Amino acid sequence: MRFYRPISAIKAMTFDLDDTLYDNSPVIEAAEKALLAHITSRYPKTSALPKHEWQKIQRGLISQTPELASDMGQLRLRTLRAALQHDITAEDVLDIAAQECFDCFYGARSNLQLEEHVHEVLAVLSQRIPLIGITNGNVDAQRIGIQPYFSTIYHASLERPMKPHPHMFDEAVAHINVPHAQILHVGDNLIKDVYGAISAGFQAAWFACDRPMILNQEPVHVLPHVALDSFDELLLLVD
Repeated sequence: MRFYRPISAIKAMTFDLDDTLYDNSPVIEAAEKALLAHITSRYPKTSALPKHEWQKIQRGLISQTPELASDMGQLRLRTLRAALQHDITAEDVLDIAAQECFDCFYGARSNLQLEEHVHEVLAVLSQRIPLIGITNGNVDAQRIGIQPYFSTIYHASLERPMKPHPHMFDEAVAHINVPHAQILHVGDNLIKDVYGAISAGFQAAWFACDRPMILNQEPVHVLPHVALDSFDELLLLVD
C-alpha cells in the first residue's frame, strides 16, 4: 500500500467493477466471439461487414445521439440493429433479431466468476460501511454475484454520463447521505476513477486487477490518495 495524499476517515466506499473486481478483457473477448458466431450462423451479409463498417455505424449513432457514448448497452443494441439491416428489412423482425444478438452478447459478457477473496473482502466491508457500485459498463451484477454487497449499483447510461463526469458520484452521495470527503472510491482507471472521484470531492484508491500497476506507464491527471498492492488491503482502511 502506497499513500500519495493524506487520507481521512472512510464512512463509505464506491467501486468501479470492470478491471477492478475482475479482469474484464478476456470476458469481453469471449462475448465478442460468441456474438460473431451467432451472427455468422444466421446473417451472412452482416457477418461479412469489416470492422471499419461497424465503427462507422457506431460513430454515426453517437453523432446523432451523443448520450449513447455513455451507454454501452444501448450503443451495442442500436449498432446491431443498424448492421442487421443488411440481412433484414422487416422492422419487427429486425427488432427481434437485434435483441437476440444483444442477449447473446450480454449473456456471455456477464459469464464470469469473481475470485473468492474478492467476495470475502466485499462481504466484510459491506458489514462495516455502505458500498455502492459506479460503473461505465453494463455487467449483470446479480448474475456475477455481487449485488448483495452493494446498496445500489449505478451504470452509465443515456441519463447518467460516464465517469469521470461527477453525476454518478453525486448520486452515490445522495443515496447514502455521507459527505463526499468521507467516501473512498476504488477503481483501476486513473482518469475515469481516480481523477473523476477526486474532482467530485471523494478520496480515491487505485487498484487494477488486470495489469501491473506502474504509475509512470499510465495516463495520470492527479495522484490517488492510496494505491493498493492487494484488494484485501481495503480492510485496513476502515474500522
